[in-house]
Amino acid sequence: MRTVYAVALLLLICTAWMILKGTQIIQNVGDMARFGAILFQILAPLQLALVLFLSAIQAASNIAIEKDRQTLILLLMSRLTNSELVLGKLFASLLSIGVMLITSLPIFMLIVLFGGTSFEQVGWTFAVTLMTSITAGSLGAIVALWREKTFQTLALVAMCIVFWLGLCEGIGLAGPDVAGFTGAEIAGAMSPVRTIMAASHPTVSSTWSFSVLPFLILSSFISLLLCGVAIWKVRHWNPSRDVRSGQPSAEEAEASNSSGLAMAERQGESEGSSEVAKSLTGQQVVEQSEGLRTGHVDDRTRLASQSSRRVWDNPVLWREMRTWAYGRKILFIRGAYWLLAGFVFFAVFSMVNSGAATRVTADAGVTIPPAARPLAPFILVSIVMVNALAVTSITTERDGRALDLLMVTDISPREFLFGKIGGVLYVVSDMILLPIVISGYLWLNGALSGENLIYLTVGLFVLFFFVTMLGVHCGMSYGGSRQAIGVSLGTVFFLFLGVVTVMVMMVSFTGNVEAQLSPFLACIVGGAIGLYVALGWHTPSPALVLACGILPIAMFYSITSLLLGNFLSVLLVVSFTYGFATTAMMIPRLSEFLVSTGRSKTAENG
Repeated sequence: MRTVYAVALLLLICTAWMILKGTQIIQNVGDMARFGAILFQILAPLQLALVLFLSAIQAASNIAIEKDRQTLILLLMSRLTNSELVLGKLFASLLSIGVMLITSLPIFMLIVLFGGTSFEQVGWTFAVTLMTSITAGSLGAIVALWREKTFQTLALVAMCIVFWLGLCEGIGLAGPDVAGFTGAEIAGAMSPVRTIMAASHPTVSSTWSFSVLPFLILSSFISLLLCGVAIWKVRHWNPSRDVRSGQPSAEEAEASNSSGLAMAERQGESEGSSEVAKSLTGQQVVEQSEGLRTGHVDDRTRLASQSSRRVWDNPVLWREMRTWAYGRKILFIRGAYWLLAGFVFFAVFSMVNSGAATRVTADAGVTIPPAARPLAPFILVSIVMVNALAVTSITTERDGRALDLLMVTDISPREFLFGKIGGVLYVVSDMILLPIVISGYLWLNGALSGENLIYLTVGLFVLFFFVTMLGVHCGMSYGGSRQAIGVSLGTVFFLFLGVVTVMVMMVSFTGNVEAQLSPFLACIVGGAIGLYVALGWHTPSPALVLACGILPIAMFYSITSLLLGNFLSVLLVVSFTYGFATTAMMIPRLSEFLVSTGRSKTAENG
């Protein structure tokens, strides 16, 4: 992983140099210095975004998988202290992130040789990135120790990060002055994005005391607070205190136990009397036996005469839709998501009332609607949460050894696949519909045309179905749950973050398109190869090769056309490419159970 990361950074530097060399004439040292400054300010936020995402997901999934495999309770039964358990899992999860940062440090120092960047900027940038990693990891760890299901953990972590960044931007834009500090200064002390931009700026040598240091102090305090709460509550939260369905509460069990003991005492007093013993009927003997057994581990708590629920012809779909397959606490996740949707709707509502939603800002022919700024991150969070539920719906089954049982039943691969996809889409139906509802509000107020609303609705349905199939595909392809979750979520972020990074680089070093074509194709080809290794290595097929090749190009074209206002072409390209990729992943799964169980085959079974 660290080798791939280092090579990717070097390729980005070479790509930027090829773009600069092919589009501009380098005349003096000042041109080289401007190149180094722009390159550093592109790569530093990119690394921060990767570290923020990987640290939170790595720490959260590392603990959530322990719970799914029922191995966390073994750690709780050992002589590990609370601090050893929490801090050990946290820093073990962040170890690979730290190695990535150490690997990238010499590469960032090489940028200093271009000029325009100092070693002090590199030092402050890595300090901010490291503290962001620890804070995000602490957030992921405390949520994973608190929640029971993997999806609950991942979804809550994603929403907490969005709340964090969104709150900072809201304070920075409209925050009041507090104790002599402006809203922008308060947001700078809270937001890692604003701090990394300040740390990567050449003026950081004179502004670090009020632009970087407050964030480092505040993030250190938040990390200590989160770790302290996790250490305090880890054995209270785990194992789960939920009362099993149908079992009596502690008071009921105590009362039943007392009545059973009283009956036993009365029975012991009457053992000497043969007349009483002979007068007992068979029904009374059974009642006395049940009374003695009340409160014991084999106590019957459910009458056998109760009728069971009718299972559908597709039991997988029935389980996903009619039972609490992902835990009852998923209602808490939905509540948090509705709260996030409320904040987004309030932002859109304020823009509509102020008239800002109908104003379009244009820069070099690029149009960005203001209402898209709060709505686009909300849609991205919805896509990530749908993908997280899809992949964890498979990994949880495998960690619980339920996939082994399903594969020996008469359930067909078609029933299993469509049952999982339909169940996931049903559970996250509000996460699919709420972005469309907010878009409909924009249409009612004239901020969005009816044609564009139709384009947006159809495109979102295509993307949601794609990420659902992507999650199921990764969950069935990888035997390790951590690998499956990382590849699935990483693919979603690559298709958005990776392409956007290349676009920012091409816009930063403006010039003719012909000179930028070769380095752009190099990045796209490299990304397509990485995408195929992640998605098609375990189930190779010509269709997956073609899908992985056209997806990065389609994303680049779609984002570019979206910024230029060509909405119909965006819909056509997205529908075709993502529909084809979904079909390419689905077809092999319909014929047989191509599920990796995570156990290598031995020589005896082939």
